[in-house]
Amino acid sequence: MTVGDILDLLSGCDRDTPVRLAINPFFPMAHRLGGVEKSVDEHGRPMVYIAESPEAEQFGPVPPAVAIALTWQEPVEAPPRRRRGATRPDDGQ
Repeated sequence: MTVGDILDLLSGCDRDTPVRLAINPFFPMAHRLGGVEKSVDEHGRPMVYIAESPEAEQFGPVPPAVAIALTWQEPVEAPPRRRRGATRPDDGQ
């Protein structure tokens, strides 16, 4: 993914919407962004790093729909429920 790809993806979003960083597909959690840093990689090519907040603030699990959209997990349906029999009042016996 490039900076242009990110800009394209974000261009349709409201500028005032908070951004969270989804981390770890096996235990997906949401984190606050802390900054963007320009650098170069080991071959001298330009690189941009998006950092986590210095407070390392974690907001809890990524919503299941987001994990599914990121292909981090499969869609899961709740198992079918069996009908329970009606309870009958106890006649004191």
